[in-house]
Amino acid sequence: MTDLPWYTSFAPERGTLPPRAWTAFSDAARLPLGGDWAFRLSPAADAADTAFAEPGFDADGWRTVTVPGHWVLQGEDGEFGAPAYTNVVYPFPVDPPHVPDENPTGDHLRRFDLPDDWPAEGGAVLRFDGVESCARVWLNGTELGWFKGSRLAHEFAVGELLRERDNVLAVRVHQWSSGSYLEDQDQWWLPGVFREVTLLHRPEGAPGDFFVHASYDHTAGTGELRVDCDVPARVRVPELGLDLAAGESVTVPVEPWSAEVPRLYEGELTAGGERIGLRIGFRSVYVEDGVLKANGRRILFRGVNRHEFHPETGRTLDLDTMRADVELMKRHHVNAVRTSHYPPHPAFLDLCDSYGLWVVDEGDLETHGFEELGWRGNPVDDERWTPALLDRAARLVERDKNHPSVVLWSLGNECGTGAGLSAMARWIHDRDPSRPVHYEGDRSCADVDVYSRMYPPHAEVEEIGRREDGGPERRRELPLILCEYAHAMGNGPGGLSEYQRLFETYERCQGGFVWEWIDHGLAHPVHGYGYGGDFGEDQHDGNFVCDGLLFPDRTPSPGLAEYKKVIEPVRIGPGGRPGTVAVRNLHDVADLSAYAFGWEFLADGKVVGEGPLAVPPPAAGERTEVVLPEPPAHPAGAETLWRVRAVLAAATPWAEAGHEMAWGVVPVTGRRPLAAPSPPVRPAAGDGRIGLGPASFDARTGALVSLGGLPVSGFGLDVWRAPTDNDEGAPWQPDARWASLWRELGLHRMRHRTDGVIPDGGGLTVRTRVAPPGRDVGLAVTHRWTASGTAVRLDVDVVPEGSWPVPLPRLGVRLGLPAALDRAVWYGGGPGEAYPDTRAAARPGLWESTVAGLQTPYVRPQENGARIDTRWLELTDGEGAGLRVAGEPEFWFTARRWTHAELDAAAHRPDLAPGDTLWLNLDHALHGIGSQSCGPGVLPEHRLQAAPASFSLAFEPVGACRSRAAGRPSPAGARNP
Repeated sequence: MTDLPWYTSFAPERGTLPPRAWTAFSDAARLPLGGDWAFRLSPAADAADTAFAEPGFDADGWRTVTVPGHWVLQGEDGEFGAPAYTNVVYPFPVDPPHVPDENPTGDHLRRFDLPDDWPAEGGAVLRFDGVESCARVWLNGTELGWFKGSRLAHEFAVGELLRERDNVLAVRVHQWSSGSYLEDQDQWWLPGVFREVTLLHRPEGAPGDFFVHASYDHTAGTGELRVDCDVPARVRVPELGLDLAAGESVTVPVEPWSAEVPRLYEGELTAGGERIGLRIGFRSVYVEDGVLKANGRRILFRGVNRHEFHPETGRTLDLDTMRADVELMKRHHVNAVRTSHYPPHPAFLDLCDSYGLWVVDEGDLETHGFEELGWRGNPVDDERWTPALLDRAARLVERDKNHPSVVLWSLGNECGTGAGLSAMARWIHDRDPSRPVHYEGDRSCADVDVYSRMYPPHAEVEEIGRREDGGPERRRELPLILCEYAHAMGNGPGGLSEYQRLFETYERCQGGFVWEWIDHGLAHPVHGYGYGGDFGEDQHDGNFVCDGLLFPDRTPSPGLAEYKKVIEPVRIGPGGRPGTVAVRNLHDVADLSAYAFGWEFLADGKVVGEGPLAVPPPAAGERTEVVLPEPPAHPAGAETLWRVRAVLAAATPWAEAGHEMAWGVVPVTGRRPLAAPSPPVRPAAGDGRIGLGPASFDARTGALVSLGGLPVSGFGLDVWRAPTDNDEGAPWQPDARWASLWRELGLHRMRHRTDGVIPDGGGLTVRTRVAPPGRDVGLAVTHRWTASGTAVRLDVDVVPEGSWPVPLPRLGVRLGLPAALDRAVWYGGGPGEAYPDTRAAARPGLWESTVAGLQTPYVRPQENGARIDTRWLELTDGEGAGLRVAGEPEFWFTARRWTHAELDAAAHRPDLAPGDTLWLNLDHALHGIGSQSCGPGVLPEHRLQAAPASFSLAFEPVGACRSRAAGRPSPAGARNP
């Protein structure tokens, strides 16, 4: 082992400076070194010599890459290799600390001149904010050293080596190093210099490092400030009238910092001719009586996990993208971020300080691939790796220690257990006792201050909330945080509302972090967005990398809309007395004075009146009831309700005035029942068809074949859906994996048998049996059709036969219509998709969309687009001709220009080619979604068990189709086409 190359040694670095606090606010000179760098790629670590580091080296024949950037995302036609995705398994043999000879190596060259105003006195530091997976660095022919730790900052002292003109910076980067064993973080493997490289002037006597201690005493309303500095310095905070020496403590009345009220005090630290801006947030975070508190108040995390990602630049993010993410989080009530699974770009934490987000700052550490080997050889339990682990802990804490948004340090993720983790925890506790320490992987909780879990089922969370979970005594005394829950992969996640009820019920259950913020679909020339396997990888984990609340282009998914509704900190609903609305403030700290309230009165989905609503702002945790006005005039017999909205009264840094923060519904009167046909219309037979009002049926099978002149195909009972990622499930979860069981039973290829087509004086009865081949289970279905005028009504009765071993994916009827029916208008839940356990965000009203707009563009196509609680639906063409459907009870509908089978077969969105048929599903019930792509499955109350069911639908042509239907002769003795 003594002859190991530097990149496979156990040591984390050589020649770097000690880690220190980062700040963007300094008046010392700095020179960004980003831009085009000369670049050469070699297939192996020993395939190129180091002559390129000499000042006179001629790199004219080299290509260029952009720094910051990943070389595999640049170049033409894959000339620089390709990205690769694995979740757990390492993409190289597990033989630590060795890596394969096939080790792509990128040599980077950057020539630069010092600015004319660069100070002549003082020193200079060369800073790298992120390089995957390791870097060896030369300046002007002199080797500075090397480092590992891809998402960590490293600095070199370079003052004596700088020249005014023609400096040559050379950097060699290996894709694989011993550090790669510590970075198995469920993400794309993307080598390169992906964060900034900066030259920083260091004036004589300027601070090397400083530590802002700013605690808050909630009982006295005071803050204690002390700024430790490694050189004599002054600290000034003008707003507080403070001017004191570094190292001195002072206590003053202050307003505390929190995620809801991110109060910052601007100050400065001066020493040796440098002025460093301070943004001080006074707050104290601690565990008391088994509860995590900030400033004396319980915290409830409404959080997300956040990998850094952009579909074109990978982990290279610019400030505007980071800001857009933070603003989008704030607009959706996200109040916390876990920086999975490494420290983020430091500018992101500045944004969290300013906008207000609690941060669980995680170390650049994961060794998950060793789990596949029973944790044999796990670096966190091998003392040879402990210096590297401690280096990662120090670089996490020292860089980020002055951010008030950081409230927990996290050792890393999915590393099993070991003495190295304990050493990290001890070091962090000693260095910064003001913050609790987090790590999910050790159920004993011996080294940590919170009990963290991933994807526990709801029942277990409730057991923990009741403090009935047992376990080590140390663990029973700690608050519960779900560092990952509700896996947002594809359609979902389901079960969010049920989790939130537990968080709001049990003091110990303090919320968690949805996995995760954004789909990691990389831009792909064929597939639109690519996932594992789309870039030629022979080992990969498919679309498991696409599991976010945002699509790759940062468009919110329906999952984010659902999450916003579920976690909204203002709960609006019926009051205790008729004609009142209850408003409950679920904020941790803030009252509701920043909100304006208003009412809308809806009659059959249409807003017939609206106005402001005066709501005395309740304090955090309080509730108030307000009397609603008299209902405005509305049609007699209409279904009516109040919709009360809370919006921002004034603009904030993250949203405009009027941005909706919460809404709720107060029902008044119920809907009209579906009208029964009167007087009944007798069916008429002829030419192999049976006519009934506007409808025509196949006389042999009883299948509907036209409505008001619209051709209808494929009519019948439908139970199948293109399985979602959550239907497919995860093999490590104990719940049934429904998609495989559905396919095994044959629900994707159900067979239909007609048992009777019976016209009578009052209508048409069609009896069928729907069943999978090779099985003795089935569904006996009775369709009873009746008609009056231009409408036809369908009453459906379904009775299961045999012992059904699985729930059904869906239960309803399907029909094919002309694709020209491209506009949907409906009264029901909207505007987006909803399923039984993802329905919180669906609000009642009148909605409209194109058929294309009804589709949800999941990176891997799957069941999507259902609209819930539909009272009626109209589908029309450009001339307003089409079909109206009403239902009793309310129904779900989906409308798309491809079949379930085509949707199921598609691997990417471009695989779906719209056909000439619009497939309409009108569902009585749907199976839930769950979170089983990584988490728990569908809760029992949301499973669609095979059971007797009855429902009714009424069909009526509209526009020209209605005219054609109305213009027909009486069915008596008529021959319908």
